[in-house]
Amino acid sequence: MTEVEAVTNKVHVRKGDSVMVISGKEKGRRGKVLEVSPKEGKVIVERINVMTKHAKARKQGDPSGLIKAEGAIYACKVMLYCSKCAKPTRVGHSLTGDEKQRICRRCGEAL
Repeated sequence: MTEVEAVTNKVHVRKGDSVMVISGKEKGRRGKVLEVSPKEGKVIVERINVMTKHAKARKQGDPSGLIKAEGAIYACKVMLYCSKCAKPTRVGHSLTGDEKQRICRRCGEAL
């Protein structure tokens, strides 16, 4: 087993999380995570990195023409967004009873 294969691909955000883009052309914009791809280290965020695809109708009734769809961006370019402090934050963990909970590092609020 090589070093590359031994590394686990963990992403700090999950599907449904509210995130803010911290670098790139979409910097400062917020959205909801639609899909996470830990193998590639990428996420697809709602209304972020919208691309135009040319699509041909394959069957009768299928849409054709220019279709707008979100493209994947690297997970390192997004941070979890805390609605209480209204700022991007790192993810912290705390044990409450028997379950592990994700918390905001700024205010301590459960995410």
